[in-house]
Amino acid sequence: MSDTQKDIIILGGSYAGTSVAHYTLKHILPTLPSPESYRVTIVSPSTEVICRPACPRALVSDEYFDQTKLFVDLQEQFAQYGTKFRFIHAHATGLDTEGRVATVTLVGDGSQLKLDYHALVIATGSSTPSPLLSLNGGGRDALKENWKTFRASLATAKSIVIAGGGATGIETAGELGEHLNGRAGFLSSKLDKPKVQITVVTSAKDILPVLRPAIGQAAEGYLAKVGVDVIKGVKVESVSPSEAGGSEITAKSEVKLSNGKTLSADLYIPAYGTTPNTAFVDSSLRVQDGRVDTNPETLRVDKAGPRVYAAGDASNYARPAVHILMEAIPVLAANLKRDLLQAAGKTPPSDDRIFKADESETHLVPIGRSKGVGAAKGFKMPSFFVWLIKGRDYWVSMTGNTWTGQQWAKET
Repeated sequence: MSDTQKDIIILGGSYAGTSVAHYTLKHILPTLPSPESYRVTIVSPSTEVICRPACPRALVSDEYFDQTKLFVDLQEQFAQYGTKFRFIHAHATGLDTEGRVATVTLVGDGSQLKLDYHALVIATGSSTPSPLLSLNGGGRDALKENWKTFRASLATAKSIVIAGGGATGIETAGELGEHLNGRAGFLSSKLDKPKVQITVVTSAKDILPVLRPAIGQAAEGYLAKVGVDVIKGVKVESVSPSEAGGSEITAKSEVKLSNGKTLSADLYIPAYGTTPNTAFVDSSLRVQDGRVDTNPETLRVDKAGPRVYAAGDASNYARPAVHILMEAIPVLAANLKRDLLQAAGKTPPSDDRIFKADESETHLVPIGRSKGVGAAKGFKMPSFFVWLIKGRDYWVSMTGNTWTGQQWAKET
């Protein structure tokens, strides 16, 4: 690398990271003075990308998805850019915003690299409490091995407890319910004598709190048809053994609830919330829940110095949602472009572009392989349309354009 090389470092290689990288390579670098002096680098602990929303169904069986679309090689998606792109298989482990250096630890030998950055995008995403529902900083092989172990236990499981009443918990319950128990007939309000007792526990007063209560109630009706019971307004206080559902995926457990009851579970799945992958970021740059403190209008991390940005689950710019992220990418890119032009001594063509998150009631939740509930832009969606839009394959067939960069073929 020459002394004049300017590196745009993107920490994270999922939806946010790949989108910013493609957008930068296609629409920003060609407009800069001496574009050959810039390079885009993605740092990711996984060499593959995955359509994470599909995990609730994918964990049940490989037969439900084309595995070549579910898992996609990250580096292959950027071969089109030649030496303008670099991939580093590593975890982000440190950040010096004064010196403008990111420290990464290589997967494999554990050695460290110090990466000087001209611009930095924090897109490290988040991890799920269950290793069944995300790559969680690992790779395809580790996730598929977890699924294999879990599936082997399904054959003898008689009781499953799922903690969490958000979309992930409800989708997981619906998929397991239909896979193991089938679905009650059209005239039946619930499935009698399910083969496996599946229970969802949520501390909220309603499931799917992003949606209006009536839609959550409809979801409960669909869950009942696949043998799933819901306990609301009750917290999971403890699980014994404590590793159940985490490092011990298939451990039989006792789940103690805040109402004094205890549930016995052959399988326990923690499906509540996520943890942002931001431990490498100084606490002064993070908010209370661990996400990076990001300007919600410009997507800059103002306290981190010039040309530092964040988006996706690692950022507090908006609630975690793929559709919100996709609307934020062009805004982040426009401000990145503006800042790079200024740094190169050029006058940018316009003022900052401002992002406003879509906070309307938009959320689609499949329940099993043929039903679902949801709303779009505040309008309740019929079950058929939830299935049509998301429930058929959890968007696996649609993510290809994101991974290849085709979604960002035009500057928007």
